[in-house]
Amino acid sequence: MKKVSFNPSRRTFITQSTKATLAVGIGSSAIGSAFLTACGAAKEEEEAVSLSTGFSQAGLNYDYAALEPNIDAMTMEIHYTKHAAGYARKLKAACEAEGVDMEKPLEEVLMEVSKFSTAIRNNGGGHYNHELFWSIMSPNGGGKPSGDLAAAIDGAFGSFDSMAEQFEAAAKGRFGSGWAWLVLDENKKLQIGSTPNQDNPLMDVSDFQGIPLMGIDVWEHAYYLNYQNERGKYVSNWWNVVDWSVVENRYNSII
Repeated sequence: MKKVSFNPSRRTFITQSTKATLAVGIGSSAIGSAFLTACGAAKEEEEAVSLSTGFSQAGLNYDYAALEPNIDAMTMEIHYTKHAAGYARKLKAACEAEGVDMEKPLEEVLMEVSKFSTAIRNNGGGHYNHELFWSIMSPNGGGKPSGDLAAAIDGAFGSFDSMAEQFEAAAKGRFGSGWAWLVLDENKKLQIGSTPNQDNPLMDVSDFQGIPLMGIDVWEHAYYLNYQNERGKYVSNWWNVVDWSVVENRYNSII
């Protein structure tokens, strides 16, 4: 019997091509295009709100202890210098290996992440998610949003308290590791959902799609030193450090 040869590289190409064809995400929508345009503008205009995420880890705007007692200093230091730094390092290595243009916003890569390797999906998601997470927290956080975002929350959820309740349910209910999100969907409506592992709503492979306004990390390393198994207490206390001015700026720059 004639032996049939197998070309694994051809099979990989076909599989990846099929995935890329089937995966249609927020990047193909009008708001996705507007978001990418805003990301590019933010890189070029000094006064523009920065929506674009680079491929290197940005510095924190506060000390490791600044978010106490809601997030303790040791957790912040380990989370930022070990976990998040590792994602950034591994993402750059994967991008170099696959010839990804690191001059463009990371958001653009994530919107078509089905075209790339699992390494870029995992580490690109991990890097993006953490960069957003750090930016929307502040020692002066807490309270409630105002202006157009507050009105949009009332319109979508009935009230801020109702939104917070739904957001907490998404965060507490995520099985295993992952994130909970407040996003703008393709119809410019606010939605709440969650993603597993380091996936996020920008990815064309994600079941939950949208432009992230804020997200909370519910991996155990984000809270375990202080809260142990009490994820719910961590999620409830997290509202005390949310910087609504940053979340509002993201919303106003996209809408």
